[in-house]
Amino acid sequence: MEIKSYKKKKSNLYEITFSNNTKINLYDDIILKYELLLKKEIDEKTLKEIIKDNSFLESYYLALKYLNVKLRTEKEIRKKLKDYDNKVINYTIERLKKEGYLNDLVYIKAYINDSINLKLMGPNKITYELKKMGFKDNDVNDYLNTFESEVWQSKIRKYITKKIQANHNLSGLLLNQKITKDLYNLGFYKEDIDLIMNEFTFSDNYNIYEKEYQKLKNKLSKKYEGDELEYRLKKALWQKGFRN
Repeated sequence: MEIKSYKKKKSNLYEITFSNNTKINLYDDIILKYELLLKKEIDEKTLKEIIKDNSFLESYYLALKYLNVKLRTEKEIRKKLKDYDNKVINYTIERLKKEGYLNDLVYIKAYINDSINLKLMGPNKITYELKKMGFKDNDVNDYLNTFESEVWQSKIRKYITKKIQANHNLSGLLLNQKITKDLYNLGFYKEDIDLIMNEFTFSDNYNIYEKEYQKLKNKLSKKYEGDELEYRLKKALWQKGFRN
């Protein structure tokens, strides 16, 4: 097969056109390796070798481009390269690690720092998410354990304060239960949750109580009156956590 022309594309990539008008994209390293600038004819066997070799570079540069957007895990890189042979993928992963583009400890530290500074996540959830990404427990815990308890307790304290201030319909009891459940789901340690929750008093807000009382009274008075109405009101308020 005769090489008809070369056309420079983006970066270090060239489009090669053959005499039968078929085209392939090759990286300059491959062109130099096979001395294609000095050749006019290529047999089928050599062409297959060239295409195979080129796939290694293609995979590598695709992964680099993917990493340029943000830090990635090995698991993410492998998924991105799923259309390539395992041998090609393994080559790419090893080269990225060797060159420092793919580093578990760097990713773990960046993820934990972002989770603490930019997100509302406790240590248990952070660990869970990193394990899902394929990182080892020891690597995660080694860095996570460098943070003092006050880091997590401060986040819990701010969350509780915000939720109390934003409460417009819950009794003190139900608000307490909801915040506690939320903090567990966010992945904070039980001992930290219990400690900080005890700093706050979850008493019923009178305005919320009055609003719920009137709402229930308007609803129940359509069916009940007198002592029965009072009994139903107290029962409904009790179920909502009000103890007045």
